[in-house]
Parts: sequence; structure tokens; C-alpha cells
Amino acid sequence: MENDEDKDLEASISRKTLIMPKLPSALTVEEKRFLLAVERGDLPNVRRMLQKAHRKKTNLDINCVDSFGRGAMTIAIDQENLEMVELLIIMGVDTKDSLLHAINVEFVEAVELLLEHEELIHKEGELYSWQKVDINTAMFMPDLTPLILAAHRNNYEILKLLLDRGATVPLPHDVKCGCDECIMKSEQDSLRHSLSRLNEYKALASPSLIALSSSDPLLTAFQLSWELRGLAFAEPESKSEYMDLRQQCQQFAVDLLQQTRSSQELAIILNHDPDNPPYQEGEHMKLARLELAIQYKQKKFVAHPNIQQLLAALWYEGVPGFRRKKAKDKIMIIVRVAVLFPFYCMLYMLAPETKIGKLMRKPFMKFLVHASSYLFFLLLLILVSLRADDLLLEHFGSESMKAYVKDKYDKQRGNPPTILEYAVLLYVVGFIFEETQEIFVEGMQSYLRNLWNFIDFTRNVLYSGVIVLRVVSYLQQQAEIEKDPATAYIHREEWDAFDPQLIAEGLFAAANIFSALKLVHLFSINPHLGPLQISLGRMVIDIVKFFFIYTLVLFAFACGLNQLLWYFSDLEKKKCYHLPNGEPDFDGAPDACMKWRRFAK
Repeated sequence: MENDEDKDLEASISRKTLIMPKLPSALTVEEKRFLLAVERGDLPNVRRMLQKAHRKKTNLDINCVDSFGRGAMTIAIDQENLEMVELLIIMGVDTKDSLLHAINVEFVEAVELLLEHEELIHKEGELYSWQKVDINTAMFMPDLTPLILAAHRNNYEILKLLLDRGATVPLPHDVKCGCDECIMKSEQDSLRHSLSRLNEYKALASPSLIALSSSDPLLTAFQLSWELRGLAFAEPESKSEYMDLRQQCQQFAVDLLQQTRSSQELAIILNHDPDNPPYQEGEHMKLARLELAIQYKQKKFVAHPNIQQLLAALWYEGVPGFRRKKAKDKIMIIVRVAVLFPFYCMLYMLAPETKIGKLMRKPFMKFLVHASSYLFFLLLLILVSLRADDLLLEHFGSESMKAYVKDKYDKQRGNPPTILEYAVLLYVVGFIFEETQEIFVEGMQSYLRNLWNFIDFTRNVLYSGVIVLRVVSYLQQQAEIEKDPATAYIHREEWDAFDPQLIAEGLFAAANIFSALKLVHLFSINPHLGPLQISLGRMVIDIVKFFFIYTLVLFAFACGLNQLLWYFSDLEKKKCYHLPNGEPDFDGAPDACMKWRRFAK
């Protein structure tokens, strides 16, 4: 039996014998002396040995390698001996992947020399020297080209040499690409295919390569950073590598910004737009490049002190020195704008070219006016909810006004909108116009990217539903009152559950919640409440995730418990309600079985 098992084992081993790569043979004494002379930089002895080898007066293999797989060319490059490298090339030593090795150790002179040699010996349609190396003994992956490796090392001089000779980095295919080439490579070796894409993006993210090859380095860094963010989620196995490359691109953009030496240079960079004429000093700043950075979520770039200083100068342009004023003076300015904002708005619409009209165009003043207007809108909502106009007439009106209010309370159906409700309607129309204009100017994609727009859109939809339902309810109730005047005095408790006016009031309450939620967005300007808003947002997201998992577990537990109860209920029924002969016996069931039956129900 043991002999049979040994035979089977030997047979299985023979079937699974691996094809080992062809390893270099042991060095002769002459070859050891040759490599030692190369390592020591002994040019005369190396030249003499190579000449003897060419005359075949010795058994020296000029392409021999030591136990570490290093040939004479590799050793000379490690020693940074340019004369030795030149001698070896002249004497016909195979360069193999020496160019890649020279790039890897950043030996610029040797790279230039090997490039010139490669241009002389390379023939169109054939492989390059570094591509002919056996993949089993090669030091570098077959997908690594000289330009990709130089980009990995971020060596500006070597990259310049390669780009001047026409070298390019192949654009990687999309991670979801389904072309024949990608499918074939993925089926042959999925790991190699993934590493090849990672190596290409490592090269593309090189700051030196971006600076040398891109006409708009900032835009390239933004776009590549955003693309790497998508790759990090598409390939979670390499997420850390892609996120590191993304941070590298973001840091490159910040480093470029760090080179600005004046506000004029900074303004030219931030207002650069390839589709429009260059920015001239004194023009209105559109900050196109800054908007692009926000769109691509370049947090480090936007938070840079240079940009923040420029934004602060633009923000307080209408009120110079506002940050240096005393707290009392700041409060007085804010209160004055908040109280007089209707006057400022009317003046801007009627005389925009006046001093105050031009002041309204400044960012800080626009924010104060907008915030004051929105706070006034919330005050209107509170007054509408409290029926403030009716309370005012009831307490301070004449007898006829009080009688009108009493009749209005008795006749709750078919009442027209109040003055305050008309004011809210005017605001809602303005909100809808504002959101429509924003979609038209910025585009739907940019509009949907801002999550606060979802709140505004929901608020506007709810208010629109309130308006439609109020109109429908008014027309419907007026028609019913004309047929039977007594229907005007039906109490709310007796109304139909789906009366349009009741539904409209529910939607109005929901819309008020979304309106009040927009206050959080206004608080983001505060240095203390702004970060708190971000923390609260992340906390809410975590709570939603936990609630989803909790609901899922609770549902699974409920389903399992229900199945368990049915199972034991069936067993108890068979045990309690059947006689030994299999016939049912409901009358003779014991008390315990009856209790279980009630529990199961």
C-alpha cells in the first residue's frame, strides 16, 4: 500500500512539474575578474579583457551576470561610472534593461547615453532592448516603459530628455472598459492588468510630468484627482494607492499656488478661463478656476491662505475694515442693513448706478440683504401659522372688525388667502424663479451637485402643491356653498379626511420645516458654526446607516421568530389534538396545549 501511494505521489509531482526559468551559469575565474574590474572602475583592464574576448582568446562571456543577476552594465551604472558605461557600449555589451536601471537610480548622463545608443541600434517594427529581456529574470515589469519609470521617480531632467525624443504615456483604459484588449488581458492575468493600470496612473500623477506635458497644469491636476477618486471606489483593492495619488495631485496644485507672489498673479490664476479673454486688472473677478476647484472638491487648494486672503478682501470690499471694527460697530451695520433691506432692494432696482446701488453688488452686502430677506420670510411663516392678522384685528380692531373675524372663524370653508399668505406667495414665486435661473445658468449637472439645492427644490415643490390645493379647495368649496350655504359652517372635525384644504395645510407645515432648515446653510459663514454643520451632517449620515442596519436585523429576527412560532405551533397541534390512532381530539386537549394555542395566536 505504501509503495502504491509513493508511486501516485511521484506521478502527480511529475505531472505538475514547473517550468523553471533559465538561470545563469556559474561564473568562471575570468568572468569574476571582469566584473570585479568593472565594479572598481579599472578601465584599462576592462578594455583589455573585452578585446581578448572579441579576439576569442579567452572564455569570457561579456554578458555574464553575478549571483545577484547584475551584469557589467548594471554594475557600472550603480557605480555611476559614465566612462565605463561608454566603454561597455562601444565594446558591444548588451544593454538589455540598462536604460530602465539608469532611470531607476536617476543616473541622468547614462540615460542620455543609452538613449542615443538605443536610437542607433533600434529598427522599426522590432522590440526595444528592455523589451527583449526574459520576463522571468527581468528586474522590471514588462509594462514599464522608460517614461513611466521616470515619472515614478519624478525626475524632471530624465522626463525632459524622454519627452524631447517623443516618448508618451499611454492613456489607461476606463476601469469599466469592455474592449477586446482589456478582456483578453484580464483573462490572461487580472493582477498584472490591474497593476499595469496603477503604474500608468502613478506616471500620470507625477508633478514633473504634468508640468512638462500639460498646457494647463492646474486643470490637469484637478481632473486627474477627481478621476483617481472614482478609481479608488471602483477598485477597492487598490484604494489606498489611488487615494495617495489623489493627495499627490492635490498637493501639486497647492504647490503651484504657493508660487504666487502678489494679488495680481493670484487673480490671474483664479480667473483663468480658456474660453474667455485673459483677466485684466480692474475687471470683475469671475473666479472661474476657483469654481472649478470647488467642483472637483479640491479642499486643500480652496483652503489655501492665499486664496482665503483674496476671498476675504473681495467679501468685505463694500465694507472695508469690517473685521477690524469693534463688536458694537459690526452689530450696528448688520442691524441697519437688516432693517432697511426693502429700501436697499428698491433703490437697487430703480437706480442701480447710484452709490448705494453699486454698494449692493458687493458680496458682503448681498449676503446681508439676502439673509435679512430670508429671515423676514421665516417671520412671515411664523405669523401665518399663528394667524397674526386675525389676532391683531381681534384684539385691536373695531367692533365690525371683531365681528368679521368671529364670522371668519365660524365660516372656515371657502375663505380667501390673507394678506400675509399673499406675501408668502410672492416669496415662493421669487424662490421658484431663482432656482429656475440657477439651473439655466449653471446647468442641471452643476445644480444637482449641490445638496442644498435638493432642499430648495423640495421646499418649492411643497409650496407649489400648497398653492394648487388651496386654489382647488377654494373653487370646490365655493361651488358647494353656492348649492348649500350651510356647508360654509361645517366644523373642521367633520370635513372629509382628504379635503384639499387639509392636505394643503399639511404640506404647508412640511414646507415650513424645509424653509427653517435652510438657516443651517446661512450659518456656514460663521467659523464656529460652519465646521459644526459638517460634523452634524456626517453624524446624520452615520445615524441613517445605523438605522438601516438596525431595521434589517430587526426584520430578519422577526421573520425568524415568526417561523419558529409556526413550527412549534404545528408540533404542539400534532401532539395535543390528535389521538394515538391519528384522529383529532379537540375536547381532550390538556390545559398546557390550550395555553400554547392562545400564545401562538
